[in-house]
Amino acid sequence: MNSTPTPLYDLVIRCGTIITIDPTRRVLEKGWLAIDGDRIAALGQGASPPARQVLDKPHMIALPGLIDAHAHAGHALIRAAGDGDGDHWFDVCEAIYARHSTPDFWHAEAHLAQLERVLGGVTTAVALLGGGADVMRTDTPESGAAHCRATRETGLRTMLAVGPSRHPFPRRYGRSTGKGDPQIFDLSFDTQLDVSAQLVRDHDDILGRRTGVCLVAPVYTEDHLTQDGPIIRALCDKVMALRESLGVIFMQDGHRAGSIATAHALGQLGPWAALAHSVDLTPADIDALQQTGASVVHNPSAIMSILGRCPVPELQQAGVNVALGSDAAAPDRGYDMFRHMAQCMHYHRRHFRDPSVMPEGKTLEMATIDAARALGLDHDIGSLEPGKKADIILVDGFKPHLYPPVMPVNRITHFATAADVDTVIVDGVILMQDRRPLRVSQSDVLDAATQMADRMFEQAGLTHHRREAADIWGNTRQARSGFRPAGSADQ
Repeated sequence: MNSTPTPLYDLVIRCGTIITIDPTRRVLEKGWLAIDGDRIAALGQGASPPARQVLDKPHMIALPGLIDAHAHAGHALIRAAGDGDGDHWFDVCEAIYARHSTPDFWHAEAHLAQLERVLGGVTTAVALLGGGADVMRTDTPESGAAHCRATRETGLRTMLAVGPSRHPFPRRYGRSTGKGDPQIFDLSFDTQLDVSAQLVRDHDDILGRRTGVCLVAPVYTEDHLTQDGPIIRALCDKVMALRESLGVIFMQDGHRAGSIATAHALGQLGPWAALAHSVDLTPADIDALQQTGASVVHNPSAIMSILGRCPVPELQQAGVNVALGSDAAAPDRGYDMFRHMAQCMHYHRRHFRDPSVMPEGKTLEMATIDAARALGLDHDIGSLEPGKKADIILVDGFKPHLYPPVMPVNRITHFATAADVDTVIVDGVILMQDRRPLRVSQSDVLDAATQMADRMFEQAGLTHHRREAADIWGNTRQARSGFRPAGSADQ
């Protein structure tokens, strides 16, 4: 009598708990995951099947690799610059990104950002190639190619967002000479669009080489259209025609108060669109999201979420897909998606004065399957299911702040931090084990980042923006901002 042989898997992981995020949201105790090649082959409980390699992690909590659905390349090398002053911060971004940065800058920055991500269990991240819609480094393909090269070297996935800067054109950009002032030149819209198209064609392979590339375009408002409507509409039409021809995801950064409805009128929304921040939305904005199937990316730790509120629970109730993002590593935050999950829950619970708002499971979905959906990747990543990519992280639950070992989703979203991530696997490849990155040298990455950041700030004449301001102590900054305590005489 013939019997079917037991398969010998490439890798089996045995762990204490598996949070699958599958369609039934199973949580498996004393579970195992089997990997063949770059995909999950099977998972279950009890006795595990044979494998060529076994990771025995009895205290670990396995979950899908976390997804950061909105961030910026470049920011990891200019942390804290401007010391909390928004105007100074954007001045630093523009000076370095648009005039002094080199491909080596973008490569070193990507290495630093990816090291922080792997240490924090972020396996997929979106990165705009610059500090926002006004400073996209798409004058030549070299900077974007350098970022993609770093992605391949570190083994994580990135979705690089590239596109044109904001009207009016031409924009004044610079090329570093390595010393002294950069060579200033005029950069046209058409050049930026052509370079962006080349980067998509050369590097968009997020499920293969792990280097996705998509298009990004500036957010325009009705005020912009009142001033230069015909020109802006023509520019937007070119971007959207290119997006359709390439079949890529489309992203925008900084939506607020009516701009989503304007984007809808400009033909920029669809199920392929992901709109970051999206604060102080109007009823017309929400209608546009419902009609088009566009996603929102919420960044609860960002400055824009201080200046306005993204109505996440209301959007989710209206059927809008909402993902979670870090908004990058600067000026005042980082890539710890556990921190951003906790911030998300507290942000909306404080707004409603209701601790039941933003349930833990939904918040975890925003950093996994909902983020994958926003990127058009939910058939391949975002949950632990047979057939999906083996993007898996293990969180060490054997720690005082994660004990007693009950309610694993609650523990992950409220109490875990990036420092609790023990193992990271992407495409079935172990990138970190026992909290030790295996693909890159931490000391080499940090040394290279320090040298590059020092050089950029010195060349740009911005070293004074790396010193803490005198008004960080006491109430001096509050006075500068116009803050007055309740009951003060001039209120």
